[in-house]
Amino acid sequence: MKNSPLANVKSKVLQRGVAAVEFALIAIPFLLLVLGAMEFGRLLYLWNTAQEVTRNAARQVVVTDFTDSAAITAIKRSAVFRVTDGTLPASSEISNTNVVIRYLAVKANGDVAFVTKMPSSPGDNIAACLDSNRVYDECIRFVEVCLSTGTTCNPNQSIPFKPMIGLFSTSGPNSTDLTGLRIPLSTVRMPAESLGFNPIPES
Repeated sequence: MKNSPLANVKSKVLQRGVAAVEFALIAIPFLLLVLGAMEFGRLLYLWNTAQEVTRNAARQVVVTDFTDSAAITAIKRSAVFRVTDGTLPASSEISNTNVVIRYLAVKANGDVAFVTKMPSSPGDNIAACLDSNRVYDECIRFVEVCLSTGTTCNPNQSIPFKPMIGLFSTSGPNSTDLTGLRIPLSTVRMPAESLGFNPIPES
């Protein structure tokens, strides 16, 4: 018995529906995998670049006059690869305002502490470091740079990761919430060098 033309058309229509369902079943996990790989790649990029940002800033700060606020601001911008205020490329989490620069002194017992009384100039810093009568916290021995949401390099002030895709920022028992991840402080501490000291006065 031969199939009628109407039965053949109906069969083709049903098969088209099956193909759409099969595509949906395959496409959803595939897209989740692709989007997840993109987010994971961006997270690795941020973790690696964060260290370069602080290292780049620290290298410049140790030879820059700490009294020159414009130069310090330029260093923070340069650290996130910008010439104006803004965020790190491909990142809305890290901006130049997150680059924290701290000047550290060394106590008599060898402990490192925050400089509470900043020298008036790079030359004054050298004088303070060579003068045994001046208090230890007037002499800058180290420069510390980190990425922070505050003014210190406290782990509680590390920057939270912000997923690009809302699917990875939902909470629930079966969620893929990545907002709990935090970008490392990436703290870099370097010995202070010239701090912008120029032995030859400008004429």
